[in-house]
Amino acid sequence: MRIIILLFLIITSAGKVMGQEPSRGFPKAQFVGTVNFKQLIGGVILLEGRLDTISTPLNFILDTGSGGISLDSSTCDEFAIITTPSDTIVSGIGGSKKVSFVFDKTLLINKTKVEHLSFHVNDYSVLTGIYGIKIDGIIGYSLLNRYILKVNYEENKIDFYSPGELEYPNKGYVLRPDFTRLPIQKIIIQDNKKVEFPFYFDTGAGLALLLSSKFDTDSSVIKPSRKPVNTSVEGLLGKSTMRLTISNKMKLGPYTFKNVPTYIYNDENGIIGYPKIGGLLGSEIFRRFNLIINYPKREIHLSPNSFFKEEFDYSYTGMNLYFTDGKILVDDIIAGSPAAKAGLLVYDEIISVGTDISLSMESYRSTLRSPNTLLKIYVRRGNDLFELYLKVGSIM
Repeated sequence: MRIIILLFLIITSAGKVMGQEPSRGFPKAQFVGTVNFKQLIGGVILLEGRLDTISTPLNFILDTGSGGISLDSSTCDEFAIITTPSDTIVSGIGGSKKVSFVFDKTLLINKTKVEHLSFHVNDYSVLTGIYGIKIDGIIGYSLLNRYILKVNYEENKIDFYSPGELEYPNKGYVLRPDFTRLPIQKIIIQDNKKVEFPFYFDTGAGLALLLSSKFDTDSSVIKPSRKPVNTSVEGLLGKSTMRLTISNKMKLGPYTFKNVPTYIYNDENGIIGYPKIGGLLGSEIFRRFNLIINYPKREIHLSPNSFFKEEFDYSYTGMNLYFTDGKILVDDIIAGSPAAKAGLLVYDEIISVGTDISLSMESYRSTLRSPNTLLKIYVRRGNDLFELYLKVGSIM
């Protein structure tokens, strides 16, 4: 299903840590602890953590596309967490804004204790609406640079290790990205032509591949004969319309993927940073590996897992779903899309999709990921109930 795709490319104005040579003479890395996580749509990682002053578990998204660490503004209000205004600016898909901070807090992730963290504060209500689960914050560079993380997408768990020498599995491949506060890795895209270019490594983006439209235009990497569809996406700082198509091949290290769903983003505000960066790789690629994310040594180890050969999602409906006040509502219908042709309207309340009456965002999205399938959808519109038929499209 083509619904809201989250792009967590969050870069603060508080300075950059440029690429460095790996430190030499590290002691042996020590196991610190394990945390289980849940995979959200597109392989985005959701894990629980607790602030030192709060006993209630909070939900955090693990995001290599975040240059810091952050809390939701409503979470701060709920637990009376003191915030301090600042001149720091965060930028992401949808724009830029100044943010407040919560200083010098300790985060407990299961038994792993991370001290002296400064969280910037943002409004993540849109994330809660998209996923149908409360999102309290995003974990990025501020934590990732302190540990080595073994991310196992098959078992939905992360093992934390202290910085140090760690033996990687014999099978797999070690990437050595450049670093600002975000890892930047060269990949090869082959469609109209073959192009090698640096891309952000962004586990917080629930997609496979995103290109800056300027990169696409200058490189002519996508075949002119392709006919992208328009789709609405939701960034943390606002909505945007992108074009969605496929790339014939994409290569990361020695690993090649074919027919990769590809978003083309008109980056008017220069968030991606072209011409230095071409776009980003998202969690739809990374969930196909088990990862060792080693920021202290500027390395990322990839080991293909059981999801490696799983087919990508090529479905297209041209609408988004949003959870609010216990209801699943239709939002952002694209003109001429399958959703528009089916007669769906913004603010329609979804009652069932096919035979699915679960009222579950994840379940409905799973059902709608069926290209070329005709689905009966019941919606409530005001006081009336309507039976509509949606022919799920395909981007292939």
